[in-house]
Amino acid sequence: MIKVGIIGGAGYTGGELIRLLINHPSVEIAFVHSNSNAGNYVYDVHADLFGDTDIRFSSEVNIDVDVLFLCVAHGDAKKFLSANKIPDTVKIIDLSQDFRIKGTSLEGTNFVYGLPELNKQSIQTATQIANPGCFATCLQLGILPLAAHGLLKDDVHVTATTGSTGAGQKPTATTHFSWRNDNLSVYKAFEHQHMSEISQSVMQLQPSYGYQVNFVPYRGDFARGIIASIYTKFYGSIEEAVALYQSYYEDAAFTHVSTKNVDLKQVVNTNKCLLYLEKHGQYLMVVSIIDNLLKGASGQAVQNMNIMFGLDERTGLKLKPVAF
Repeated sequence: MIKVGIIGGAGYTGGELIRLLINHPSVEIAFVHSNSNAGNYVYDVHADLFGDTDIRFSSEVNIDVDVLFLCVAHGDAKKFLSANKIPDTVKIIDLSQDFRIKGTSLEGTNFVYGLPELNKQSIQTATQIANPGCFATCLQLGILPLAAHGLLKDDVHVTATTGSTGAGQKPTATTHFSWRNDNLSVYKAFEHQHMSEISQSVMQLQPSYGYQVNFVPYRGDFARGIIASIYTKFYGSIEEAVALYQSYYEDAAFTHVSTKNVDLKQVVNTNKCLLYLEKHGQYLMVVSIIDNLLKGASGQAVQNMNIMFGLDERTGLKLKPVAF
């Protein structure tokens, strides 16, 4: 059994991770850490877990584990690793943004960017994983097949809408129900923090890319999921585009190319990314959808753990969407 420790288990990503791992056939949860909830049952915070587990939050960090998941706020992963000496034998999967960009690791660390559809071979031998961001995952999976064939020949334009859980569990002026319900708003247009991840991955596959990825994110009036519409110039036919995408994702465990238009209910509560393509004149449009808390966070983290420990990627992640 893989002994797991979770740092920061009281937030949305921590809750999703616990839900997945208590049902994972190869995992034993050794502890779930939370400074603010130490001593409380996990189900006191994640009420849906009542009846599923009697784990209590701990204030202690137990390093006698095989893997640590860091479900902490951005900036806190670096603080945690600076303050705690973690043995080299313990694998680390960080869900914050602290180590996603090359050159941001602490001395003595070596984080691999954990997008399986891009870096699966490196993940297999890695001991430290920087789990991708939710928007970054959704958008990259929509354009990487083009970059892999050197076919990004112009600016890429993206509009994407995310659910309120993407902003974290702590209430803010733009996440509480009365503001978010029946409402839409643009935020961080052209300047979203995930742009650096996207650019890094595009350049990994197509170093000559010299154009812009223009990204306008929206806050949606729903709880979870991301839907992105992406378009750029493409000089082939729609049949050629679909074949290219299907070939790129032929061996992908969770990313699938649909020949029918897609909607969020197909992916919410799953670790899937679904892609749908259309050709309009000289432009190829790609629709990409994921669950921001699963394929965009905790589900992908478990997928990475499975790869690191030589398990089937799908282990513990055969989830079904909520159909109605």
